[in-house]
Amino acid sequence: MDSALTAIGLPIALGIIMLGLGLGLTVADFRRVVQFPKPALIALACQALLLPALCFGLVLALDLRPELAVGMMLLAASPGGTTANLYSHLFGGHVALNVTLTAVNSVLAVVTLPVIVNLSAARFLGDGASIGLQFDKVLQVFAIVLIPVAIGMALRARNEGLAARLARPVKIVSVIVLVAVIAGTVIKERDNIADYLVAVGVAVLIFNVISLAIGYGAPRLAGVGRRESIAAGMEIGIHNSTLAITVAVSPALLDSTEMAIPAAVYGILMFFTAAAFGYLVTRQRTAEVSSAGA
Repeated sequence: MDSALTAIGLPIALGIIMLGLGLGLTVADFRRVVQFPKPALIALACQALLLPALCFGLVLALDLRPELAVGMMLLAASPGGTTANLYSHLFGGHVALNVTLTAVNSVLAVVTLPVIVNLSAARFLGDGASIGLQFDKVLQVFAIVLIPVAIGMALRARNEGLAARLARPVKIVSVIVLVAVIAGTVIKERDNIADYLVAVGVAVLIFNVISLAIGYGAPRLAGVGRRESIAAGMEIGIHNSTLAITVAVSPALLDSTEMAIPAAVYGILMFFTAAAFGYLVTRQRTAEVSSAGA
């Protein structure tokens, strides 16, 4: 299910793109996140507490098979993926907030992911299935996100003009990479997509839409700015499906292909739903600006 494109190609491509994102960031961007912690705290609370609770209710309501139910909870417990940073960049989100949330979420997931999955396995399987702490995956996320961003920021600090000239080409490359990943994933999984969608398609789609809506809506209801809310929506709505698949199929962990199915389906659908979400919030912002100028 997890093709070389997503397991190897996507992290490498995103690492390069994160370098480009770093070209548009300064230390002041992160300082503002610390000065205004409300968006980060709301996003982390939604990610760590609210989404797992909602996902648990969803799998009970849809009466999923036990292995698929655990797979859904594993997906809910997974932190935001690096793709969230890219989508936030494309649709005007606060990228520095995304980078911060991805880093913090990855650290929290070292504790929260095993707890949530172990409790879910006990509830739905009752066979003592459990997993340990995924320090290597946390280090992987840090490597993909923070190191390229830090290099990009250093380049910007040394040559701001060059960073500005590279901004548009990087965004174009970002779109090309996303299209290539979507096309490659669909082609790779074309023989299995129908079976996957039948098994958990509805549950995954509902959960994905809920994640995006809560990620954006909760901060907005709390008075958080649009850019920060877009960042939170992308961070919470785009889970690290590669991490979830790895945990599910690893012989040393859950060792279950069926538990990986929700993450595999999510990994395909999220590209389309996140793009639609980004388009809607961008269109709404454009409409509000037009109305204000009328």
